[in-house]
Amino acid sequence: MATVQKNMCVSQPEKASVGTAVAPSTAVGMPSAADLPQAYSELQQRFQRTTNALGSAAHDLKTPLAILNGYVELLQSEKLGPISERQREVLRDMQASGQRLQQFIQDFLTYSALETGGLKMQFALGNINECLSDVCRLWSTRFQEKGLALYFLANDKLPEFPFDSPKLERVISNLLENSFKFIPQGGTVWLHAEPYMWERRAAAQPASARERRRQNNPLPNSVKVSVSDTGPGIPAEFHQEVFDDFFRLPGNENQEGMGLGLAIVRRLVQGMGGKIWVESDPGAGCKFSFLIPFKPASSPTGKGKNR
Repeated sequence: MATVQKNMCVSQPEKASVGTAVAPSTAVGMPSAADLPQAYSELQQRFQRTTNALGSAAHDLKTPLAILNGYVELLQSEKLGPISERQREVLRDMQASGQRLQQFIQDFLTYSALETGGLKMQFALGNINECLSDVCRLWSTRFQEKGLALYFLANDKLPEFPFDSPKLERVISNLLENSFKFIPQGGTVWLHAEPYMWERRAAAQPASARERRRQNNPLPNSVKVSVSDTGPGIPAEFHQEVFDDFFRLPGNENQEGMGLGLAIVRRLVQGMGGKIWVESDPGAGCKFSFLIPFKPASSPTGKGKNR
């Protein structure tokens, strides 16, 4: 793959015994209807404490891991003395393992912050072409090493608008990583962005009304970003679930990662006032697309399902 100039990268339920009646409110361990609000509140508090505790633990791992990775780099530089080719190979494996662990920790920290409301959006006027191009360049070497092609071409029709650049970069990076993990050698990934007229009420309107609305609103009000690949694809019954926390497709249970990459993407996109979806058929690749409005919502939220 050639990196193109600036802004470019070329269960069954158990049957009850006859005559036995069990009142739902007397089932062992089940709260009555009157107690449900309190039980739900307690469950939320417990989840919050658990998420905070795990987030703290992950944060505490960052510093020692960074030190270990630093020593590996120091040894690789041979500033402490020459190393053999076998030692260099071991150090490369150590470095790759350290980087994977670092990514797991960062994923969980991001997930924890999104769950607890600790991650706020910081919108600033910017050029989305430059943002996408920067992410593309960061991934180009890894794609080349695996024999994959990555293409991106800047779209001059996209205006500058306020968005959270670091979080958008994280969204694109997670989507590229998802393609990177699943497409075989020789595959291709395309990154594309374009102006888009987002008709939020279109689904409730007849086609003629939608067409009149489109004619009365000729100017785009959002950007549509897509990441397409030539991978194995996703069955239609999983098109919603792939964005759930810790979800893995059947057969991919042993794949690296915690199943948080697309869940984080969904929360970040929704946090920017947008929406995300996937178009795919088994054996025909995937196309993940999301919309981000040119004018940020006053109080976007990153929680909830992308339904």
